[in-house]
Amino acid sequence: MTHEPRLRAVQNLPHALEAFDALTAALNGREPAIFLDYDGTLTPIVDRPENAILSDEGRAVVDALARKRPVAVVSGRDRPDVEKLVGIDTLTFAGSHGFDIRTPDAGVLALDGIGDFTALMDEVERRLKEGLDPIPGALVERKKFSVAAHYRLVADEAYPIFRSVLDRLLGAVSGLKEKPGKKVFEIQPAIDWDKGKAVRHLLGTLNLDDAGHAPMFFGDDVTDEDAFKALQEINGIGVLAAPASDGQSGRMSAADFRVDDPDQVLDLLRRMTP
Repeated sequence: MTHEPRLRAVQNLPHALEAFDALTAALNGREPAIFLDYDGTLTPIVDRPENAILSDEGRAVVDALARKRPVAVVSGRDRPDVEKLVGIDTLTFAGSHGFDIRTPDAGVLALDGIGDFTALMDEVERRLKEGLDPIPGALVERKKFSVAAHYRLVADEAYPIFRSVLDRLLGAVSGLKEKPGKKVFEIQPAIDWDKGKAVRHLLGTLNLDDAGHAPMFFGDDVTDEDAFKALQEINGIGVLAAPASDGQSGRMSAADFRVDDPDQVLDLLRRMTP
């Protein structure tokens, strides 16, 4: 049985570094099992996805933590892409919003209901490129289990045309769902799977679903709310990487704590490394 998620305005979330004692109390003596988003969480948001490079310092922080605690990366990127960017082969990686999971011990996991969507994504990519390539700044990013349509560099006056291309696609091709993010829309197969379900699945696969572990998810985007909501159901802890000013736009979150940016994510991970 699921419960209605608890949502709070971003500015009302306690700052995890300033309220570190409260975060420690929420662990209630359990060992943290850390799940990390990549873009906007470990690295700043940039204009083009290929420019989101994890710093040597960030890699060192994650590597040091992973030597002491369970750590997984759960990203919207393709799994091989985020594996290469992080560059730590002892981690568990879930790419494509959890559609594609590999653990160091079990390898690539077979997930119920997730099959070969290559032909469907080929058609999505073709239609999006046909409609979006003429729009300056629009970027179509093909992934194994989704196609991302980025509009960070699209002029405001061109956005209605950009949006109409997506609407036509969704009206013409069945079996799709749309996930909004920061200046991006992800077009995915319409199956019941997301980052929250991926984290729940990983907890079982990695034998971390016992009372001795406290799952913690660090994320920044709308797509990370699925994980925050899932953790509420199992007494986990969500940490949102967003400034308090995000709440002024009416943004609500199911996270329990927040930090301002990726630099503070790393500061918090350092404090959590035994």
